[in-house]
Amino acid sequence: MERWQNRVAVVTGASSGIGAACAKLLVAAGLQVVGLARRTERLEQLRQSLPADQRQRFHQRSCDVSAESQVNSAFEWIEQQLGGIDVLINNAGILRDGHLLDMPIKDISDVLQTNLMGSIYCTKLAANSMRRRQIAGHLFFINSTAGLAGYNPGPDDPSLNVYTPSKFALTAVHEICRQELITQKLKIKTTSINPGWVSTEIVPDETKTQLGDVILQADDVAQAVLYALSTPPHAQVQEITLRAVGEWY
Repeated sequence: MERWQNRVAVVTGASSGIGAACAKLLVAAGLQVVGLARRTERLEQLRQSLPADQRQRFHQRSCDVSAESQVNSAFEWIEQQLGGIDVLINNAGILRDGHLLDMPIKDISDVLQTNLMGSIYCTKLAANSMRRRQIAGHLFFINSTAGLAGYNPGPDDPSLNVYTPSKFALTAVHEICRQELITQKLKIKTTSINPGWVSTEIVPDETKTQLGDVILQADDVAQAVLYALSTPPHAQVQEITLRAVGEWY
């Protein structure tokens, strides 16, 4: 991780769960971390929870990634104040209750705007920052096993409605980015991390109860990010699939 010392990592959805876990590990590893989230009070709580000598490396900005104007504003601040983006963790995501055939279009749109378009907004700006400075950066997509071929929760489990298509689309976005970066002869890595169920706020309590100890923790995913980031410049971890031991799908 020596080559990443004081480099700038942007983490979306950093106020809780996987995003918060990633931010903590990256700060501890010596990176400057910018946490983006809607809940700024939670970002401040995260900063205060860090050891005193690490707090100066954590920066926070209010940003709803589903709103392109807010993403543009946040990334412009990063460029001006920190000089650019070297690592991007596309983590922000939401899930709405209901069935795809019955749920309100507004809920469907909210999920797609956050899970898919939010990642696209951030990826375009981060990649442009890396390309402009000729930086061998790293783009991460916190995806899901719901975005993998063969996903089948079974008839007795609740539908994940449009969340599943949003993650399938993110799988395609990651692959297209990987291909385009190669054709442009850029040394920017991409990694898609596909966890199964993770014990975060997005998962309903009844689901957590049903799963028991067959569930990942946010730090498990953050450790996977750190592993991929720590590989030498010539090696790329293209995809990591994480499931708790005993998880069926």
